[in-house]
Amino acid sequence: MSRPGGPGTVDGVKLQRPARRALLVVHVVASAGWLGLSAGLLALGLSANTTGSAATLEAAVRSMQLFADWLLLPIALLTLVSGLVLALGTPWGLARHRWVWTKFWLTLATTTATAFALRPGVNEAVAAVSAGHALPDGEDVLMGPVVSLSAYVFMTVISVLKPWGLTRRGRRLREAARKGRSAEPARV
Repeated sequence: MSRPGGPGTVDGVKLQRPARRALLVVHVVASAGWLGLSAGLLALGLSANTTGSAATLEAAVRSMQLFADWLLLPIALLTLVSGLVLALGTPWGLARHRWVWTKFWLTLATTTATAFALRPGVNEAVAAVSAGHALPDGEDVLMGPVVSLSAYVFMTVISVLKPWGLTRRGRRLREAARKGRSAEPARV
């Protein structure tokens, strides 16, 4: 293990350059796919909420269900896992920089919301429309995509700008690296 804050290692895990680059490509593609799926869900949700046609309403919510059931959760999990491995296998670390820490928690929250709020909401809308009803009052197929898309755009912005600096742990590790000693307790 190299010194804290040194090249490519966190907690003894070091990704070699080819693996790191491949994983970064996977992470960026999955993240962009998640953002794109959310934009598509928003367009379909807008169609469902503004149409006067029962056929268009049914097609929109069924399409949303297809995206939500088959694509969203795998893409969300791939984004979460690839980001976590990148954070733990590179000098960025998971809890060294505030922007990485923020992205981790937002990704975890949006993945959870996708599984337990967005997908069930879309499935309820499909059930209602399939039974010949309009979207019930309070059944909003727009809220999930709006919140998701907002979160993903925000995470993209902080990925590019890398604001806010180091966390307390990151400052401690950087200071220890400058002094040539470990800031972490020795592990047995």
